[in-house]
Amino acid sequence: MIWYLLYPLRGTTEAPVLPPTHPLYSLPARYGRYAARHVVTTLLISAAVATILIYPIPFLFTSDFINGASNLPHHVWTVAQPLSYHAAAEPDIIMRSIWVHAGYMEALNTDLLLSALNLQDELLGMTKNFRPATARGIDAGNVLDDALSLTKRDAFHVANGLTNQSWFFHSPLLYWSCSRERILADQDILMTINDKKNQSTSANVTLRHSIVFSGKRFEDRRLVAADALVITLLHLRDSPVGRQWESRALGLPQKVEGKWDIYPSDGRAARSQLYEFQFRPMSVQDIASLAIAYGLTCLYFLMSLSKLMAVKSKVGLMITITTQIVFSIMSSFTVCATFNIDLSRIPRAAYPVVILAMSLEHIFRLINAVILTPFEESVSNRIGQAFGQTAYTALASTAQNVLILAVLSRLVSQGVSEFCVFAAIAIVFDFFYLCTFFLAVLSVDVRRMELGDALAKAAMKHKRRARDSRNRRSWWDRMLQGKIAMSTRIAGTIIMIGFVLIAQWHFFGDEGILKKLVGLWTGSSLDAENPESSLLEDIHQARSPTSWLRMQDHETAQEVINIIRPSSYSYTARVYEPLVFVLKGSDRTPDSKEPTLLPAAYDFVHHELARFVVIVVVVVAALRLLTNYLLWEDEDDRESNGGPLMSVKSLAGGHRMDIVSVTSSGDGHIVSVSLDCTIRVWSIRGMGTSYVIARGDKAAATLCPVIAMAIDSRSKWLALLSRPKRAEQSTVSFWSLEDRAWGPSVSVSTSAHRPAAFFFDPSTGSDEPRVLIVHADGTLTGVSASTSTESEAIAIFPQSLTCARLGAAKTDHSSLLEESAHASPSATIMAVTRQGNVHMATLENAVWTSQRLAIEGLGESSSHYIDYLQALNLYLVSGSNCVYLVSRHDGSVMQTLQTERMLARPLKCAFSCHQQSGPEIIGLTWFALGYIEADSRDLILHTFLPSQDCDAIYLRMPNDACNSDWCAWESSTQTKKRIVNPGTWDMVPDGSLIGIRQKQLGGGCPDDNGAPGLRNRQVKRGIKEDPFGKWEVWMASPGGRSEADECQRLVEKGEEANHLLITELGPKARVGLNSVAFAFGDMIKLVVLGAAMRLEESEEDQGRDSTLSAAGRRRKGGAGPKGRLST
Repeated sequence: MIWYLLYPLRGTTEAPVLPPTHPLYSLPARYGRYAARHVVTTLLISAAVATILIYPIPFLFTSDFINGASNLPHHVWTVAQPLSYHAAAEPDIIMRSIWVHAGYMEALNTDLLLSALNLQDELLGMTKNFRPATARGIDAGNVLDDALSLTKRDAFHVANGLTNQSWFFHSPLLYWSCSRERILADQDILMTINDKKNQSTSANVTLRHSIVFSGKRFEDRRLVAADALVITLLHLRDSPVGRQWESRALGLPQKVEGKWDIYPSDGRAARSQLYEFQFRPMSVQDIASLAIAYGLTCLYFLMSLSKLMAVKSKVGLMITITTQIVFSIMSSFTVCATFNIDLSRIPRAAYPVVILAMSLEHIFRLINAVILTPFEESVSNRIGQAFGQTAYTALASTAQNVLILAVLSRLVSQGVSEFCVFAAIAIVFDFFYLCTFFLAVLSVDVRRMELGDALAKAAMKHKRRARDSRNRRSWWDRMLQGKIAMSTRIAGTIIMIGFVLIAQWHFFGDEGILKKLVGLWTGSSLDAENPESSLLEDIHQARSPTSWLRMQDHETAQEVINIIRPSSYSYTARVYEPLVFVLKGSDRTPDSKEPTLLPAAYDFVHHELARFVVIVVVVVAALRLLTNYLLWEDEDDRESNGGPLMSVKSLAGGHRMDIVSVTSSGDGHIVSVSLDCTIRVWSIRGMGTSYVIARGDKAAATLCPVIAMAIDSRSKWLALLSRPKRAEQSTVSFWSLEDRAWGPSVSVSTSAHRPAAFFFDPSTGSDEPRVLIVHADGTLTGVSASTSTESEAIAIFPQSLTCARLGAAKTDHSSLLEESAHASPSATIMAVTRQGNVHMATLENAVWTSQRLAIEGLGESSSHYIDYLQALNLYLVSGSNCVYLVSRHDGSVMQTLQTERMLARPLKCAFSCHQQSGPEIIGLTWFALGYIEADSRDLILHTFLPSQDCDAIYLRMPNDACNSDWCAWESSTQTKKRIVNPGTWDMVPDGSLIGIRQKQLGGGCPDDNGAPGLRNRQVKRGIKEDPFGKWEVWMASPGGRSEADECQRLVEKGEEANHLLITELGPKARVGLNSVAFAFGDMIKLVVLGAAMRLEESEEDQGRDSTLSAAGRRRKGGAGPKGRLST
């Protein structure tokens, strides 16, 4: 509703869509991912809180109001409220009372009871062994007040028949039959009071502690102290007993002024107030209204549930929602009881409906948001994204409803005000359990509903096509989806406000909220004026008369109604302010502040705390075991998603100087070369091992510098292309990763420059490894390890090549875009010249043939970049402001993707294929590009997603027809995420970016403290700035979302001494499916996305970019002295 109220300012009633970077989006999204990854922990937290708040309920609530516990709601409306002074109601009964005080909270002693008995006898006449039934049948006639005998007095008692002259009274002295002898003989006053708490008077009214004592103190469910004895006369309008009480009260001060301080001092109770006491059972209209409310809510719930096709267990979801609402209501009951908030004035059936209506609003919004997330995403990302999208609206709705209830609680009667407090607390607890209990259960259901997602989307497509053939969707369907104004966005609030108004109408009738608002506006109060005299402030009453009246038990009201108006549900009483008698010399100063919480709450802490703690621990432990048993099959998923978003592992101790070249394989091999000609192989599979294959002067003479490296697809062979300084020719050396032994070394006639490409020939087996070299002058040579020879150079490309890539089908023939109608070439090589021309060479019948591709937009005099997507059998070619998808089969452009104006390199790509993709057709569930924008040099993560009504993007030729359930590239949804100062980065197969950068610092440069032209590796003393604090590792998830993004320090504090100071990173290489290796000085920083490293089990991409040596890059300064940072 808040969005409707803000319509004049915002111009729309829709909730705002926050960007992923907004704190109100990113913080809930991060929490949602954490909750989804730690399902058991989240469930245990919610279970612990629920147990803590629900277990005490039997100890805090009771059906017996007198024992210090809170009263449970019944099926009645009850209230004791003052009426306005302007009310013209005729009272049904008149109440007069005296309050007898001694010292503060010292009313329960023998002397005060005897003194109160004297006052009672002065006002009513002798009451010893009071039995009015003995006067039944006596005709009292018309008597004067001063001639009222005890017999005639008893004859007018209500026990002898209801007349306009009837009367009865309440007194604590009735526990002893108003007998002085019995009081004196009682050795334990407190035991008598507690044992006779259910004793009835001759008028059939129970002598509850609430009506005969004021300012009560309870311990262990027993009354232990009271501040005042309350003696109350109730009489009808013409009762002579009432007139006698009034006349005798005027003369009482003169008789007892030596013993008592009396308020008012003249004994005249001049001020009075009309009070209404109700005990109204639920009417047929009430039952029908609640039945309709529950019926409509359940109907909406079931219809909304029927539309959730992707939910694995709808019965389980119903149980979860019911459990959450029960938790919220019971938790609110406990809090209200603890803080002495009386909830017994509203029928118990009304409490759940308001919470149910508002809870469903948040629940279905969250479920629908989860369903709309791509089901190819990880569970934690789906939950995080959905919770980020809905949490701020749920929080705003919760805050709005709590504020509305807070305002209403000041305008309504006391019973309804307490209901408003209960509803506000329950709403807060409902939001808490939504964020913990429901979110955890939902994440488990999402983790197990991948098949349900696919079936749901197929069913949705079928229904959508059926709807498209008809007219627009019905008004009811649009309301259920929350797309029109009368939706769950305001339904919960409307139901809440409506119920409060209905409850107020029950209590006030025509005296409604509107009159209160008018009174507040005009500055005049329409409520009852405060009848209490300021003279009572000095005696420090533990409870004021007004407060005492309002807390009267509803069962007492029912008993009085049965006496004076048997056929009614309420009565009106004129209540005179009490005569207060304070024993002279009494100390009325409170010795301590009275406890603010419910007495039963203190009893619970004193007697049940140890058992309570044990039960909470047992429940949590049992739930832990149960969840481990029920969720054991999701253990792997929880392990993979349960760790940190990103971790950094240091591969140190393998080199003594900077690493200048790195290559890797998909199954966990990393090969690194350093400036001191140390070549090391790292295997990160399992526990991780490493070994040196070359080091020292011998390696420097035969292997260094290394120009290029490559690992074959089976990770059996490593090939090194090197050009020793004193050698006349370059050398290709083979190392067996399987046998850890050198193979042959073959001299090749190549220049000292880096080749355009260096890779293993996919047409040969691992027993006869062969390397292909594409030189910058456009020639192709092959080096065979089995014959130790180099083949003759073949000119297949023009000169001045800048980039070349190999394209080969997988040996298991699992490439999707493999044309079945005709043979596909076994291998192709695509190259781009410095002038921007793209050429593709094809190997057919052992002969390479080349052609220039007619790609529109290329051919400019600028550099371009090529990558190969083996799963799609496509080349990726970068332009100045677009990317081309080129078929490996015939070189045709299958799709042109428009981008920002970008640098030619680096260009990275990741994608996911639809499950129904096959050799003939391919659908992409997402497609991501990573490139550097030319103007800002920011990194752009450009993601293509299917439109909302489609499952995938159809990878097709421009003229092909599109599958009806898939969309064209032109209809896809595009998101762009900008990363400022990306540093060195790479993209992993799930579309996430991983990078390392230096923080941007204002002014100065990294070398300000060093000598010009030298690399100062030693930190100067006295410099407080942490030289490693500026290095940070970051990750970014695909799409416009940033809730899954993370940035952290690269070098942990305390580990600086193990690192060399550097000004820039070395080369990098992707490892496995979720890791990237970065050269950082003399060590490798392996950044792992997720909790554990995932390696490729199948063959590595044949077209992997062979990592070329970084030694050829020009250094910015000479080689200076090296040193490690000392601690």
